Amino acid sequence: MHGVSCMLAASLLFSIMNACVFGATRADPALPSTVVSFIRVIINLACLLVPALAVGRLRPLLGDLRPSLWWRGIFGATALMLSFAAIARIGVGEAAFLHSSSGIFLALLSPWVLGQHASRWSWLAIFGSLAGLALLLSPRWEYGHWLGPTMALSSGWLAALAYLMVARSGLSNTPSTIVFYFCFVGILLHLACFAWIAPHWPRGHATWFWIGGSGLAATGAQLLMTRAYQHAPAALLGAVGYTGPVFSLGWSVLLFGQRPDTLPLLGCALVLVCGAALPLLIARAQTPRDAA
Repeated sequence: MHGVSCMLAASLLFSIMNACVFGATRADPALPSTVVSFIRVIINLACLLVPALAVGRLRPLLGDLRPSLWWRGIFGATALMLSFAAIARIGVGEAAFLHSSSGIFLALLSPWVLGQHASRWSWLAIFGSLAGLALLLSPRWEYGHWLGPTMALSSGWLAALAYLMVARSGLSNTPSTIVFYFCFVGILLHLACFAWIAPHWPRGHATWFWIGGSGLAATGAQLLMTRAYQHAPAALLGAVGYTGPVFSLGWSVLLFGQRPDTLPLLGCALVLVCGAALPLLIARAQTPRDAA
C-alpha cells in the first residue's frame, strides 16, 4: 500500500502543478507558457543539484552518457513545453486528460518497441480510450479550436516516447540521473526558444506564487513517483496514475470554474476507465509469457 499511497500523492501534486501553470497564465495573461515551463525546470534542477553539491556527488548525476538519456531529455522536455502551452490554451482538466493519452500511445508502441504483446481485452481498452479522446476532441475540432488539443495530444505522444527511453536508460542509471538529463536538455531547449522569441518575464507576486508552486509540486511529485515504483508493481501504479487527470479536472472546476460539457465529460470517463484498465490488462497478458 505504500507504493500506491506515494503514487496517489504524486498524482495529486502533478495536478497541483497543472493548476498552478494555468493560475500563472491567468494572473499574467501576457506570460508565455514557455517562461513558466522554463522556471519550473530551473526549480526542478536546483532541487536536484543542491543536495548533490552538498554531499559532493555531482559526478554520478552524469550517468553513463548513453543516447537514451539524451533522447529522454529531448522527448520529455518537449512534451513538458507542449503540455504547459496546452494548459494555457484549453485549461487544466481537458489538457490533463488529453496528455494522459501517453499511456495509450505507450500501449500501441510496446508490441514493436518493447516486444510486449497485447491481448484482445487490451486492444479493446485501447480502442475505448481512443473513442474517449475522440469525444473529448469533437467540440474543439467542430469550432476550429484545434491548436490547444493538438498540443496536448502531441505532449502525450512525446511523453510516451520519453517513457520508452526511461525504460532503456534506467537499466544502468539512477532516477536522479534521468531527471538531471530531463532538466539539462530542457534548459537548452528553452534557451534555443528564447533566442527566437524574446521572453516576457513574470510580473506580480501572484504570478510568482503560482509558478513557484508549480516547480515545487513537480519536484515532490517526481520524488514520490520514483519511490512508488520502488514499492509497487508498474501496472498497478499505471492504473492509479489516472487519478491525476481526475484531480486536475477537480481543480479546473473548483478554482477556475471550468465545467466540461456532456460530450467531453463522457470522453473523460471513457479515457479514465479504459486507460486505467489498460496497464492491468497488459500486465495480465504478460504473466503467462513470463511464467513460461
